Amino acid sequence: MNGSLKISRSEFLKTSALAMAAALAPSLDVLAKPAKSVGLQLYTLRDLLPKDLEGTLKKVAEIGYKEVELFGYSDGKFFGKTPTEFSALLKSLGLSAPSGHYTTGNTMPNAKGTLKNDWKRAVDDAAALGQKYMVCAYLFPQERTMDDYKRHIDLFNKSAEVCKASGIQFAYHNHDFEFKEMDGQLPYDMILKGTDPNLVKMELDLYWASFAGQDPVALFKKHPGRFPLWHAKDMAKTKEREFAEVGEGSINFQRIFDAKKIAGMTHYFVEQDVCKRPPLESIAISYRNLSKLSV
Repeated sequence: MNGSLKISRSEFLKTSALAMAAALAPSLDVLAKPAKSVGLQLYTLRDLLPKDLEGTLKKVAEIGYKEVELFGYSDGKFFGKTPTEFSALLKSLGLSAPSGHYTTGNTMPNAKGTLKNDWKRAVDDAAALGQKYMVCAYLFPQERTMDDYKRHIDLFNKSAEVCKASGIQFAYHNHDFEFKEMDGQLPYDMILKGTDPNLVKMELDLYWASFAGQDPVALFKKHPGRFPLWHAKDMAKTKEREFAEVGEGSINFQRIFDAKKIAGMTHYFVEQDVCKRPPLESIAISYRNLSKLSV
């Protein structure tokens, strides 16, 4: 064989991987480099997962994602699988799940696996799966009064104690409503001040914080080390400021990532609540653009 045509095994594998990425998203540029340990909040693919769980997760891994953040845990199951079954599936695809989303259970008292119902079992199952974080994902409109927030603070501290006993960190994920003033206070500030900073950390949704007029870097400096988890999605440069793929909107992600040490960031997850493109194409664009940043 002509020497100029020889190719090493490593070069062959690299070429094959790039070809696979290009085939998955033919309209995108081939990824220049992998963005280390990029995570994906699977809620972005909520319509695809019930139809083909394994196939969808395989495509996530093929794009280059290494971590996923879960949602929808219920009564001992992750997407219909036991912790052992789901752990095996993730491992077979080269994925891990360091974090998962949960709800308080206030609006669904009969649901099991919430902060208020069967929480210890949820923590045990998360530990079995290898999760390091359990996150309160959302407060429904009917649980957002001032009295509600006071009760949530107590619930978060107590839930976090259960997590801590299993080596798991509890956290709270924001939207924009926590930054709307109530009785002269911001609910987000109430949560930060009222919870034990060692027990309760924050998963800062960079889009929603920015949408509410907050500066993520300023929050990091005000509460250093409190933000180990981030959600990364961009804000379109339109009047509506709708969701956009990372790097396609108005948020300066490099500036935010430059402050990761102040924040105490350990994991970040791409999320896009609503996608104008097919969701798999959207998450591929976000991955590609993140790979261009120093993260």
